[in-house]
This record gives sequence, C-alpha cells and structure tokens, in this order.
Amino acid sequence: MKLDERGLLIVLSGPSGVGKGTVREALFKMPGHDLVYSVSMTTRTPRQGEINGQDYWFVSREAFQQRIQDNRFLEYAEFVNNYYGTPFDTIETQLSEGKEVVLEIEVNGALQVRKKMSEAIFIFIAPPTMEDLYDRLRSRGTEPNEIVEARCEKARREIELAYLYDYIVVNDTVENAADKIIAIIRAEHAKTERTIATYHKMFLQKDDNERK
Repeated sequence: MKLDERGLLIVLSGPSGVGKGTVREALFKMPGHDLVYSVSMTTRTPRQGEINGQDYWFVSREAFQQRIQDNRFLEYAEFVNNYYGTPFDTIETQLSEGKEVVLEIEVNGALQVRKKMSEAIFIFIAPPTMEDLYDRLRSRGTEPNEIVEARCEKARREIELAYLYDYIVVNDTVENAADKIIAIIRAEHAKTERTIATYHKMFLQKDDNERK
C-alpha cells in the first residue's frame, strides 16, 4: 500500500501563447512519472499538423452543445466563436488508478475546474514578460490580426488572475518550467492532507491490531 494511492489532477493553465503545450510535452518526456494527458475537445478547425484525438478532439458545434446539455464536461468555454472543453468521461477512472491526469486548459476553464474539483493542483504558466507573450502571439501567423489582438487583450486580463492558482511557474525556458512542475507534483504527493488517512491504515491501525 502506498501513502498516495489516488492520482493527482494537475491543471496547467495560462494565457494563449505562453507555451503551455510545449511545457506539457517536455513534462511528459521526463522520467519517473505516471502522467496521462486529458485531451480537450474543441469546435475549431485543426491547425496544420494537429492530430484528432492527440492534440484535441475536433467535433462539430452541434455535438459539443449536446455534450453541454448532457453535463459531460468538467469545464468548457467559448472564445472567438469556438468551444473548448474537457470531457469528464475518463478523468475520475484515471485518478482512481493512481495516474497523474494533466489538463492543459485556458484560465476560464481552470476556474471552472476549481469549483468542481478543488483538490486539483492548479499551476499558472506565466511568460517572462508581457512583451514576450505578445511577440509569441503575433509571430504565429495562423490567425487574422483582429483575432491576434483579441488574444493579446484576453492574455492581459488572464495574467491578473494568477493569484487564484496554487503555483506560478515562469516559462523562461521549457526545461526549467518542466523541472519545477515535476517538483511540485512530487511535493504534493507528500502533503499530510493527502496521505494522513492511508498513513493511519498502514501504521497506526496495524500497530493497534498487533497489540491486541
């Protein structure tokens, strides 16, 4: 029996363009973990190179709205006429199996998850500077200028909400950010509030039984 039988729900969040996906990919390449990625669902068109079921589940607007009615999302949001959401179907099963479930979502979605699963670990990925973030958004070249500017304004508002998270990790370098997140996960597994019930079963109850 382990002290930390149940897995952790790790929410990686931050403004668009901060490099959440790149940090998450680096995190999954690190040894010594049991991370699983919760693939989000969206109604937007796939970008070049994106794979259905790996980067996102790409669905129609009608299919997404039906899932909303059926209460099958842990969180969802609409931005620039597209829905983004986290299917709830497999997360609880994965956590009960002791896996670390990683969500890579936008700020509004993270705040929804906080209301439904407060035990999750909320990590805000921050840019080194606002100028750096704006440069990243504008250099993508995949969206019209008006959408880029909308993302820049949205990013500024989201930066102000970082205080609502458990941790802030600055993405100065991808490797450094991933190292910090792994350290956070390991520390969280040792928290008394997560382990005390199992600790009593492993040691104190066993000791009481032996005395009898």
